[in-house]
Amino acid sequence: MKYLILVHSNPEFLARWQGLTEAQREEFGRGHMALTDELIATGELVVSDGLADPATAQRVTVRDGVTSTTDGPFAEVKEYLAGFYLVDCTSGERAVEIAAKVPDAIWGLVEVRPVLNLGGEE
Repeated sequence: MKYLILVHSNPEFLARWQGLTEAQREEFGRGHMALTDELIATGELVVSDGLADPATAQRVTVRDGVTSTTDGPFAEVKEYLAGFYLVDCTSGERAVEIAAKVPDAIWGLVEVRPVLNLGGEE
């Protein structure tokens, strides 16, 4: 079954990041690479990536057939999606196990959600 592991961030996390030493930042990055390597080795990783700054985002709406966009950042949103892992693993418990290894989990929120297909949960 596929699970999307969502890595959330917010301005508080960014402030913590900026307060880290270069060595601490490198260690954080190595934590992500180690998790990625582990998931590749077990065959559970489908794809993983970080996302660009929310200021680069655009919201898209269609009303009465007219497409409009709004540039980010979106003031009403304090937390934002910073990255993700899409994994294919045996259970929700295993997905939570993986999520607990995401370095960002020590600062804030890492969310696990089952991926649905047209027939329901995959």
